[in-house]
Amino acid sequence: MLMSCSQDANIKLEVIQPVFPVLTLKEHNPVLKMQIIRENKDSYVLQRVKFTMDGTTQPDQVESISLFMSGKEGAFATEQQFGQSVSAANDIVFADEYPVDTDTLFLWVSMKLKPVIDLTGRVNFHCMGIKTDRGNIQASVNSAKGLRVGVALRQHNDDGVHTYRIPGLATTRKGTLIAIYDVRREMSRDLQGDIDIGLNRSFDGGTTWEPMQIAMDKGMYGDLPEKFNGISDACILVDQNSDDIYIAGLWMYGVLDDNGQWIEGLTELSNAWNHQWLRKGSQPGFSVKKTSQFLITKSTDDGATWGELVNITTMCKKNEWWLWAPAPGNGITLTDGTLVFPTQGRDKDGKSFSNITWSKDGGKTWTTSKAAAETPLGTTECTVVQLSDGSMMLNMRDNRNRTDNTTSNGRTIAVTNDLGTTWTEHPTSRNALIEPTCMASLYKHTYTENGVMKSVLFFSNPSAKDGRHHITIKVSFDDGKTWPQESWILLDEGRGRGYSCLTSVDEQHIGILYEGSQADMIFQKIPVKEFIPTNNFNK
Repeated sequence: MLMSCSQDANIKLEVIQPVFPVLTLKEHNPVLKMQIIRENKDSYVLQRVKFTMDGTTQPDQVESISLFMSGKEGAFATEQQFGQSVSAANDIVFADEYPVDTDTLFLWVSMKLKPVIDLTGRVNFHCMGIKTDRGNIQASVNSAKGLRVGVALRQHNDDGVHTYRIPGLATTRKGTLIAIYDVRREMSRDLQGDIDIGLNRSFDGGTTWEPMQIAMDKGMYGDLPEKFNGISDACILVDQNSDDIYIAGLWMYGVLDDNGQWIEGLTELSNAWNHQWLRKGSQPGFSVKKTSQFLITKSTDDGATWGELVNITTMCKKNEWWLWAPAPGNGITLTDGTLVFPTQGRDKDGKSFSNITWSKDGGKTWTTSKAAAETPLGTTECTVVQLSDGSMMLNMRDNRNRTDNTTSNGRTIAVTNDLGTTWTEHPTSRNALIEPTCMASLYKHTYTENGVMKSVLFFSNPSAKDGRHHITIKVSFDDGKTWPQESWILLDEGRGRGYSCLTSVDEQHIGILYEGSQADMIFQKIPVKEFIPTNNFNK
């Protein structure tokens, strides 16, 4: 957030540019906030507000610009407009006659982008000053680098769906981007509910996307309505040695009560609810009436169609475990061809753990590993990469961070050299990457520099201890030993649900799908050269 201010004897003008993504497919994008504060009780008339778009990389991709007045708390709102909406120009003036009799007046500049834009562009907006019936007030010039643009891939009520949650993102061997997510049709709440796994595909690096399709849906299985057959928390995995692409999801059939007993006689009118991670919402055993089920579907045509839902619960889950589930996000293919999903579960005591699940025969059979860490309150949603020495690093959400968010907050990190038979705590565990107890993404990106193949690790999450805000991408040049702050990139400082997933769009760009403050699912593309401190990066 960048602020500038100016004042005369009676009126002070403060200008704030919050770091929000500016999104296509979204009617109103807040880009600049102003506070006009009167120093005495005299009323005045606001007549003109002047701006410049200096620093906007492609102003022709802006469809319209509007100025709105907001409520007492200054939150962005669009009910009351000042002046008329205008087209992009170097100098922009909004004119009106608006009597002001409050101590503070909040104004927001809103922008609408055209549907197809350059996703590496920037939007910059500066307030030059205001005119009132009592005189002119100049604004201090700010030096903001501009706001990044992106795509509002999924918004509340798109396609009649209440909420989209839990992003996964992958790039196929043909270069197609596949974005997956929960389609929470009736409400934002987690399982149990009418939830399917949806996806969009992009063939141009994220600029445009196909309409939503449904990859996983159990329908009205077992005579129970769809609200009692939800599938959630999906993870996508691209086999780098074949045309196979996998999506894993967790299916819940019916509802278990607080004693772990399956509730009989549920109908569309029933309000029973429980969650696989709460109380006894999933239990030991293998039956669909006992425990949530691990399902996999496969595509062999670049994600255009998806096959039957294959249940591998009995193949991998231990009988005594309360739960075994995918970890949301994306999986990886090791250099020897092994397919690896990050996974999670609840042990014989109901305590949560993180691990990996792997296949050495092209997805025919799967094996799940030992838990990666023993922690007092358990770990959950994890993300995996293969390091340069061939070992795997698992980066885990740690439940201790729900309460201990001041001194020792941090992601738990472990490494294995034997597919999870044994694990070693990494030196950066619990001390390098802070979190507000939220899903995150760890991703290995390869690129060429001066003809030499190199790799870096990218990490994204809400970089905060006190809430899901400040979605940030960080980079490590040494296999996760350090994460230099000078290479961090803040994407969205606003509060959202906070989940994210990274992929390589191509060698020059990293892509991210995340739950931000401005849409349910936001896609952004960032040039890799912005993270790498060298003039030799292959452009």
